[in-house]
Parts: sequence; C-alpha cells; structure tokens
Amino acid sequence: MAATVADVVGESRVVVCTGSGGVGKTTVSAALALQAARTGRRAAVITIDPARRLADALGLGSLTNEPTRIAGDWDGELWAMMLDTKQTFDELITTYAAEPAQAERILDNRYYRNLSEALSGTREFMAMEKLYELTNDARFDLVVVDTPPTRNAIDFVDAPDLLTRFLRGRLFRMVVGSRMAKAVNATLQLFLRQIARVVSPEVVEDTITFLQAFEGMEEGFRDRADRVAELLADPRTSFVLVAAPRPEVVQEALDFTELLAERGLEVRSLVINRVHPSFGTDVDLVALNNERPRLAGTHAAPSLAAFDHLTRIAAAEAAQLDPLSAAVGDVPEVRIPLLDDDVHDLGGIDRVRAFLG
Repeated sequence: MAATVADVVGESRVVVCTGSGGVGKTTVSAALALQAARTGRRAAVITIDPARRLADALGLGSLTNEPTRIAGDWDGELWAMMLDTKQTFDELITTYAAEPAQAERILDNRYYRNLSEALSGTREFMAMEKLYELTNDARFDLVVVDTPPTRNAIDFVDAPDLLTRFLRGRLFRMVVGSRMAKAVNATLQLFLRQIARVVSPEVVEDTITFLQAFEGMEEGFRDRADRVAELLADPRTSFVLVAAPRPEVVQEALDFTELLAERGLEVRSLVINRVHPSFGTDVDLVALNNERPRLAGTHAAPSLAAFDHLTRIAAAEAAQLDPLSAAVGDVPEVRIPLLDDDVHDLGGIDRVRAFLG
C-alpha cells in the first residue's frame, strides 16, 4: 500500500478528487497535480465544478475548455482546464457525426440546444467524455479531476452506466429504429401520447427528432461510456476524499464513501483540510500542567488560556474525524492545518502540496 498521499498520486493514472463544497477540494486537486509535475510527470487538472475556483487558486484570470500549460520551476508539466459543457458536447457531435448534415441536424435541434446548456446531468456526461479525451491524450500521463461537491459527485461516477443503459434501453431503440417521428409503432405512440399530456407535443417531437438524429452514433457513445466505466474501476484510478472537521462535512464524506463502496469502488486517500493543530507532546503537556500554578496571574496567563482553547478545539475536531478515518480504512491520510490566508496563487498551492508527504 502507498505510504503517503503523494505516493498514491505517483502510482495513479487518474485521480478523482471529491469532497463537500467549501473544504478546499479545488486547491487540493491543484496541489495533487503540482505534486506530480514536481516529480517529472505531465499532469492535467480539470475542474467540472461550474464555479471558477481553479483559475482563482492558480492565480489565473480564466481557464478554457482546452488545457492551458502553467509555467513553473518543476521538472514535469502542469496543465489546467475548466469544463465547458456546451462546447464539449458540440465538439463531440461534430467529431462523431457520420456526415456534416447529421451534425447540423443535431446542433440545430431545439431539444439539443436546451440539453447542452443545462448544467444538471449533461455536465456529468460531458465530464465523462472529457476524461476519456484527456486520458487518451499523449501529452498527459496523469489526469486529476476536481469534481462538483459530493452531493453531485456520485452523478459523475454513475454517468457512464446511466448513458450505456439509456442507449441500450428499449425506448431509445424504438425511437431510433423509427425512421420518422410520425411513423413510430403503436406502443411508442401510446407512450408519447401520455408524455404529451404533461409537456407540449412540440417538445415531444423535438425530443424524438433529436434522438433519431443520433442514429449510427450510439455505438460510439456506448463504447466510450464503457471505457470510462472501466477506467473508473481501474486500479490506477484513485479516489481522493477531501474533508474538513465539521459535522455536516464528515457526514457527507461518510455517505459518499458508502456510495462508492456500493459501486465496488473505494477511497484511496483521505485529505483533511483546515485542521486546528495539536501543540506539544504528552511529555510537554505534563510539564506545562506542573507549571500552571506558578503561571496563574502572570503575563503568561492569557497565552495559556488561548492554548487551552485551541487544544480543546483540536481534540473536538479529532473526535469528529475518527469515524471517517475508520470508514475509509487503512489508506494514506494527511491533515493540513488551517492556514493564515487563502490560497490564490501557485505559491499557496505549493504550500498545500508540501503537506502531502
């Protein structure tokens, strides 16, 4: 087993960084990629979180849907990008359509335009496609994925299976097998009449036209979805869970760990961020306690009170985190202390990286 979080990164082809919102997950993702670059690897970090935190953490004005190389004094390479759902979907259609006319039919379809601009669901499918693209790009030997908060991260994990099941499902096969929307079979006609009671007939027709326009492309989509599912289950893909010593964050992390286990996946590393440090050893504390009567009422008393306060906080945080450490099992774990300022440039990311081991 890897001894440190840095060792896990060194052994991985893909690192999926997950965690609740507001725990520093994006910063840790960038730090993991920087760790790889400092050891000579060619690392790309991609954020699929719609918030622009990765660009902020790197001290950049913005990131695009194409990897941007970050200059620095490391032996390897560091690249970063931010998923653009619509652009990725458009490029996918253009690339895999059998002919330009097929791509044009899909891109001009009203249902497609609404779908490609929606954040829910579509973002996870396009993240899956972008991961497939990056892992097949010879420029990179490591891809670090900064996922949305854990409440949505499981959708990214489930996306390949959901897409495969849909494309192999009876409804899709019936629709695609019907050459014209008005020439579908009796069973599908009955189903569509029920749907039209809830949404307008125009929406139903747009949806059918959209699905039929995909005829001939579904095999490629299924194949890539299957490959991403295999990639997520590959031993060289590591899930790194980022948490913080807050009850609601710990509970979300426990829930996510359980959801991963249900899918035959496991957390490979645990990063606890923004922890109040413990001060001194047991021997130091015994010596300090022996001196308390003498220090009472002196100028050292306020400092001693502050020390006691921070010690209580650190103990409470440790107690909160114990169940999470137990749940993920015997995996590398690092606790990053609460820093005195926010991370907003590569220097700050490198400071976080130094704690990874």
